[in-house]
Amino acid sequence: MSRSERARPPEKALVSMTVANIITAAWIVLMLYWIVSARNLKRTARAESLLTRLAHSLSMVAAYVLLFTDDLPIGPLNSRIVPRNQALTMTGAILTWAGVAGAIWARAHIGQYWSARVTLKEDHQLIDTGPYAYMRHPIYSGLLLATVGTAMARDEWRGVVSLAIVLVALTFKARKEEKLLEGQFGQDYRRYRLSTGFLIPRFRSL
Repeated sequence: MSRSERARPPEKALVSMTVANIITAAWIVLMLYWIVSARNLKRTARAESLLTRLAHSLSMVAAYVLLFTDDLPIGPLNSRIVPRNQALTMTGAILTWAGVAGAIWARAHIGQYWSARVTLKEDHQLIDTGPYAYMRHPIYSGLLLATVGTAMARDEWRGVVSLAIVLVALTFKARKEEKLLEGQFGQDYRRYRLSTGFLIPRFRSL
């Protein structure tokens, strides 16, 4: 528990602790699903370099350490953005779970073609159904929404910095994936890109 939480009245600290547990549970569910679903993937045909993958991983680790670790010696980044608001906190928890659910849905839908690295799988197929019918990177969108929710619930400036790092890291990775997929699928991928959103859904006209 952080110093700021110890200073709050007991009932507010209890509500805050309950919401924190709800948020933590969402991230644990996501991590467990990622571990379980990492089995039986298609073999990789082409992949990004280890150095590029390492840079992305370190950025993401730094962002989430910043977001989740209490009492980091980072001065004003530990300050609240707005006064404590229970409605804001609960909204953050709801968005966290919504983001986790969206990421899991997208991960389940892409199935054997998923990879933590920027890759092309053997016999790679262009997935344009489910959440991929509306946006090209729904897993990243889910992760971003969950990060927004957690940062909102924590209500500290370090959450804003963490979100910025995650957004930049995932955008950079998504751009690399698109370049690889365009090279593989050519005009089909360019048409797909025109009809879908990048991280925000684009609903096709009926």
